[in-house]
Amino acid sequence: KSAASGNLVAPNTSLGQHFLKNPAVVTAIVAKAGIKPTDSVLEIGPGTGNMTVPLLQQSKHVIAIEFDTRMVREVLKRVEGTAEERKLKIIQGDAIKTRFPFFDVCVANVPYQISSALVFKLLSHRPMFRCAVMMFQEEFALRLTARPGEALYCRLSVNTQLLAKVDQLMKVGRNNFRPPPKVESRVVRIELRNPPPPVNFTEWDGMIRLLFNRKNKTLRAVLLTKSTIKLLDENIRTQRALNSNNKSMEDDEEKMSEQIIEEVVAMEQWKDKRASKLDLDDFLALLAEFNKRGVHFA
Repeated sequence: KSAASGNLVAPNTSLGQHFLKNPAVVTAIVAKAGIKPTDSVLEIGPGTGNMTVPLLQQSKHVIAIEFDTRMVREVLKRVEGTAEERKLKIIQGDAIKTRFPFFDVCVANVPYQISSALVFKLLSHRPMFRCAVMMFQEEFALRLTARPGEALYCRLSVNTQLLAKVDQLMKVGRNNFRPPPKVESRVVRIELRNPPPPVNFTEWDGMIRLLFNRKNKTLRAVLLTKSTIKLLDENIRTQRALNSNNKSMEDDEEKMSEQIIEEVVAMEQWKDKRASKLDLDDFLALLAEFNKRGVHFA
């Protein structure tokens, strides 16, 4: 073991740590984040600080969230005695459980285990930030921008595209990391839609989650299962109980979910359709149609 490799901190691969070692890639990612001197930057998983230092040089300050205490020490050691030292704040903790501070731009080389949870956390973060530039495993990154009919199109694709605009920025080969991960990576830019779409996200996700459980089955086959009908009937009863003050409870003519589903999926627009081929506008129209008839997914 050479002296040089002797003082390198060993990555903890059980935490999904793969350090980005190529300075050219670091420079490109920082450039794509378009950081201004007045910006607060949130960095998730700074590792040994290869990206933290250039982020500090270009921003007002950096708040870094790091789970591994060894890395916290490493990054602090790296800026000690430099002009950047006072611009850095490190929070030791789990990025998913930690309350995010205010920030303008988020930059992250994301461990695979927390990719999905982190994207959802950023999508719901308020006040809104300008953009997030993030490195993910290639397949995960491609899911974020997958279109209807593509193999990778999934709940993550639909939810992300509802709430944000996502651009694929660059591919990063395995050999730019220490140790090399098993797969290639990609960098994406996420910008929240402002204003956000006028839809109740909890209910939207309730419907999307149901439909993508079996995305290649027809809407009719997915929605007319015993468990789904039971769930939707319970929601109908709850809604009606809440609205019961407005009308008499003697109204036995009220339809239950099975009948309503049959009516909706028989409509020309939805007949024999499958979630895997529907786009955002289709899902918004479908949810509105169900809501109009008193069926709610949350």
